[in-house]
Amino acid sequence: MEIMSNNFVIETHNLTKAYGKFVAVDSLNLQLPEGEVFGLLGPNGAGKTTTILMLMGFSEPTSGTVSVIGYNPAREPIKVKKVVGYMPEKIGFYDDLTARENLEYTGRLNGLSGSLLKDKIDGLLEVIGLKDKGDQMVGKFSHGMKQRLGIADVMIKDPRVAILDEPTSGIDPEGTDQILNLITEMAKRKVTVLISSHQLHQVQKVCTQVGIFSKGRMLASGPVDKLGREMLREGQFNIIMPVAQLADKVSEEIMKIPGVISVECVGDSTVVKAEDNLEKELEQVILKCTGLKIQMKVEEFELEEVYMKYFRES
Repeated sequence: MEIMSNNFVIETHNLTKAYGKFVAVDSLNLQLPEGEVFGLLGPNGAGKTTTILMLMGFSEPTSGTVSVIGYNPAREPIKVKKVVGYMPEKIGFYDDLTARENLEYTGRLNGLSGSLLKDKIDGLLEVIGLKDKGDQMVGKFSHGMKQRLGIADVMIKDPRVAILDEPTSGIDPEGTDQILNLITEMAKRKVTVLISSHQLHQVQKVCTQVGIFSKGRMLASGPVDKLGREMLREGQFNIIMPVAQLADKVSEEIMKIPGVISVECVGDSTVVKAEDNLEKELEQVILKCTGLKIQMKVEEFELEEVYMKYFRES
């Protein structure tokens, strides 16, 4: 068993996988704490699937180290599989068994039986919205229903980590929302979730952090807003107020706040550019000058815009 630093649930250091001269994953450094929902993003061939295979113990690294719940997946794959739930892009169920029977099979493989297993299956079928379909043959399920059943199949072992490969692929909007809600529920249960996906808008809804992959390397990782500020705003914060024009005296006082770069009118709003998030300081100055409380917000970024910018610059 390997010792994790700082209690990271998933940790890699210079993790590398090469096939001859082709390097599929190149010096990956990743640290995910408990309850993180991390989006692994990138085009086909970027190295996402190879990374997942190494985390699961299905493929051995060429060099570097990887730790999952303190275990080395290459040396202790069975221990890893006991604490990690994996949902591949193409989920395999027994079509001639019911949803309940499929979950019973997975449960027994993980040492569950009797009333404990039955109660767990009942609870999971309700959570995934298939309570009334538990005794229906999975071969009659729609793609979206199978995806939801896949989430239950992951959750039945009470995993510490869930790795989901394209969990919303080919699902209608309603089914997608259900899957995303289930992922959020997993995080609330302190499950660390790693999602590999091309669906950027959906990833942004649930992920606390993302990593952008290209040609085997991690170009950038972190919260979307942090990456957006770094790539699109040179690290600056844009604080937006729904006021078309501030009095000159108010603008002058705002400019005295340490870290404020500029105060500009943009359409019907006023934008304060700053080196840090200075919302509280701005509220205090405006309240002192005008006696009013003004609603304000820090500019947010769309993941798609950030993603495309990184690939244009890389």
